[in-house]
Amino acid sequence: MTPFGARLRSLRAARGVTLKHLAEALQISAAYLSALEHGKRGAPSAGLVHQVNEFFGLIWDEADELSRLARLSNPRVTVNTAGLTPEQTALANRMAQAIDRLTPETVAALHAVLDTTAFQPKPRPRRAARVDGRAAR
Repeated sequence: MTPFGARLRSLRAARGVTLKHLAEALQISAAYLSALEHGKRGAPSAGLVHQVNEFFGLIWDEADELSRLARLSNPRVTVNTAGLTPEQTALANRMAQAIDRLTPETVAALHAVLDTTAFQPKPRPRRAARVDGRAAR
């Protein structure tokens, strides 16, 4: 199950909405909606997320959270490590090989580490100082 699928299922359960009823309201098939909930389909489109937000009356933080969860809900992730360090490539490979064996506590700890580092800007290369309109040598 994906983060979006889990949240969608909890929204439906909390409001007593059946899968069939929600699918009809969103004009999609119940099979597709079920596949989304179970992580058997890719991340939903922004348009579908917007429709879900409208259906459940989600605004502001709740709507933003559902959109964030949708962006994190691709069940078939590919990591391109071309151009990264050997250590980064090794980490990506180890994660791919071990992710199904990580405990919930370990997953939470890894999320916490990524939350503190994921949005730091990449360092920019420094340009040579200019002297009289020309680059210094």
